[in-house]
Amino acid sequence: MLVMTLVLAAAGFGLLVIALMTGSVIWAWGCILVCVAGAVLLLVSALASRKAVPGQAGSESLPGETGQQGLPDHGDSGSDSAQG
Repeated sequence: MLVMTLVLAAAGFGLLVIALMTGSVIWAWGCILVCVAGAVLLLVSALASRKAVPGQAGSESLPGETGQQGLPDHGDSGSDSAQG
C-alpha cells in the first residue's frame, strides 16, 4: 500500500507541474484529487498497521535478551576475535 501511496504522490506532483506550466485549473484539480486519494490510502495503511501491532505484543522479548534461553546474543562463538 505504501508503494501505491508513493506512486500517487509522484503522479500528483507531475500533475502539479503540468498545471503550473499550462496554467490550467483542470490539471490542478486532478492534482488535488490524486493527492487526496494518496492521503486516504496512507491513512488506511496506518490504521491497518496499528491494528496489527497489539496482536504481536505477547511475542516481544526484552532488549538485550535474544536466543533460546534469554541470554544476550554476542554474535558468533568468538573464533574471529582480535587477540594479539
